[in-house]
Amino acid sequence: MSTQLPAPDAPPPGWRPEPAPRMRQPGYFRRGFALGLGATLGAGVVLAVVAVGLTVVMVLALVGLSAGGGDSSPSGPPTETVWGAADAPARLIAVPVTGVILGGESDGVPFGGATYGYDVADTIDALETEDADGLILELNTSGGTIHGSRAIADAVERYQKRTGNQVMAHVQGMSASGGVYAMAGADQIVADHGSLVGSIGVVMGPFQRFRDVTGIPGSLLEPGVITDGGLTEEYLTRGRGKDFGNPYRDMTEEERAVMGRGLDREYEAFVAWVSQARGIPPQTIVDELGAFVFDSYTAVDNRLVDRVLGRQEAYRYAAEMNGVDPDDTRVDRMVAPGFVESLLAANGPVGGIGAAAVAGDPRRSIVCTGTPLVLAYHGELSAACTPR
Repeated sequence: MSTQLPAPDAPPPGWRPEPAPRMRQPGYFRRGFALGLGATLGAGVVLAVVAVGLTVVMVLALVGLSAGGGDSSPSGPPTETVWGAADAPARLIAVPVTGVILGGESDGVPFGGATYGYDVADTIDALETEDADGLILELNTSGGTIHGSRAIADAVERYQKRTGNQVMAHVQGMSASGGVYAMAGADQIVADHGSLVGSIGVVMGPFQRFRDVTGIPGSLLEPGVITDGGLTEEYLTRGRGKDFGNPYRDMTEEERAVMGRGLDREYEAFVAWVSQARGIPPQTIVDELGAFVFDSYTAVDNRLVDRVLGRQEAYRYAAEMNGVDPDDTRVDRMVAPGFVESLLAANGPVGGIGAAAVAGDPRRSIVCTGTPLVLAYHGELSAACTPR
C-alpha cells in the first residue's frame, strides 16, 4: 500500500521559502584558525613550563604558528591546493562537509567534530564569480540538523544563480540524510567508490522512559535512577526503515500526534526538495527509496547520484563541467582547524566530554544532550558524541 503524505498542512511540491537576510558572520574556517592558533600557543606555554622549559615553549609556539598557516587572504578563509599545480590559472574551490551538520554555534560542538551549516553558507555566499571557476562540495557525513543542512543547500542555489558557475558534489565515504539535503541541488553529484548515499527521512528523539522508578540516588557528578522496569528509549520517525529504536511517564497519543504532524511537514519538505532537484517523483522516494542508504552504483540507478568517480577523476570532471582545461586547473580546499585546534578553541567543549555533560555546558552539542530534536541523520547519534 502506498504511503500518502499529508496534504492539508504540507507545502506543495517544489515550494521553497524565500531565504531571510542574514548578517554575514566570519566563516568557521577563519574563526577556527584564529581561536585554534591562540589556544595552541597558550597550551604550548603551559605544557612547556611543566615539561622542560623555555626551549620547548619556542618549539611549540612554532608548531602553533605552522598550524595556523595556509593560503589565506582578508577576503576569504585559508585554503590549500590539493590537486593540480599551485600556480594553475583555473581554480576550483572545494568546501568540505564532514561529521555532524549543525546549524551554528548555538547548536554547540560535539566532541567528534562537526560542520556548521550557517558558516558554510556564509563562506559560499562570500564567493564571487572572479574568485573561482566552480565549486565542489566534498561530503562525508551522516547528516544532522535540518536547518544546518538546508542552509548549505540554499547557499549552493544562491551561488549558482549569482555566478553562473557549476557546482559538483563529491561523496567521499557517505552522504546520508542531511547530506543528501545539502547536496541535492548540485549540478552533478558524483560518488566515490564504496560510498553510501540515501536515508531520506527525519527522526526525533530520543524519548526516554524510566519504568517503575524506586529511587533517584544520583548526584550532580553521578546521576542515577533505580527502577524495577528498566529504561526504554523511543524515537519518532518518518521514512521507511529510518528508526533505530518526560522519562517518568508514557507519551500520550495526543503528544505523539502533535509531534508526528511536525515530522510529516519536515519530511514532505525534504522529499519535495530532493524530488525537484533530482527529478525523482515524490512517491518514488516515499515508496521505493524510503530512508535506506545505497551503495554508489545503486544510488546511480536510483538517480540520487549521476556517476561514480574516484577523487582524481572527479576533480577533472568538475573542471570539464565548468569549461576549463583540467590540466591547467587547481583545486583549492578550504581548510578547517585540526583536531587539536578544535579541541582547544574557545568555543569547544570545556574540560572534556565528561565535564561538559555534567556542567550542562551550553556549548555542548544539542545532538549529544538527549533533548528531542528533529534531525535528518542516519545511524546512532551517540557516534557524534564519542571522542575520536
